[in-house]
Amino acid sequence: MSDTAIVQRAVSLKGRRARGSNVGAHIVLTVGAVVMAFPFVWQIISSLSSNAEVQSQPPTFWPARLRWENYAEVFSRLPFLEQAQTSVTITLIRTLAQILLCTLAGYAFARMRFRGRGLLLALVLSILMIPSQVFLLSQYQIINGLGLLNTVAGIVLPGLFSAFGTFLMRTAFLALPRELEEAARLDGANPIQIFWKVMLPLVRPTISVLAIMTTLWSWNELLWPLVVSTYSEKMPLSAGLATLISDRTIQYPIVMAASVLAMAPILILFVVLQRRVIDGLAASGLK
Repeated sequence: MSDTAIVQRAVSLKGRRARGSNVGAHIVLTVGAVVMAFPFVWQIISSLSSNAEVQSQPPTFWPARLRWENYAEVFSRLPFLEQAQTSVTITLIRTLAQILLCTLAGYAFARMRFRGRGLLLALVLSILMIPSQVFLLSQYQIINGLGLLNTVAGIVLPGLFSAFGTFLMRTAFLALPRELEEAARLDGANPIQIFWKVMLPLVRPTISVLAIMTTLWSWNELLWPLVVSTYSEKMPLSAGLATLISDRTIQYPIVMAASVLAMAPILILFVVLQRRVIDGLAASGLK
């Protein structure tokens, strides 16, 4: 056998192995995608079923009739539009506030030298080790003392700043070379100009991650809105959905339909900004 034939045979065997490994990887990824998507598909199917079909044993995968009226029933049981407006308002305020405050705090801890910086940073980061439920009573007393119960401000205030966001932005600013600041100072830039025009544009992927995580956390937060909101019209969607579950009977199709409607804005936002979301998470090293 000639040298050329041997080389061609080796290349052919290598190509077959590569194709075989690709097929195996695609099979694993397909199975994983089906497993991850099944709860969402089941949620949509349940929202179009009757309560008896949802609770039947063995379970009925496809309803005898698609009950679109379940979605109309959501609006009769909940002030859905008012709660959706509250959720959007809370999410926007918290996201913008965390981007502003956590970015400024992260830059100060990473790039500035001031007395007590290490102690203050340790105090901020120590919050990450304490469960948020520990602060629930004291936060409630403060909000109650300010007369902000059953208001958007009462729900928003504890989430305007986060220790995690500060830590995330500090890490991003620490990764930037100091030569950029020195060059900007030589050009006559003041600290605000250095922050706004030089450093901030370089951490945009991390800012995107902070915005994404804050949006998801704020939209899905349940415990705090339930504590400070007692009127359904003043609740966000996350707390409003909880009121559909009672001790007597639970209309699972209505709950599922309301959950699909509440999830739709975030799902649409992800589809529209999918590339930015993935690039931001990849750039920050978070999963």
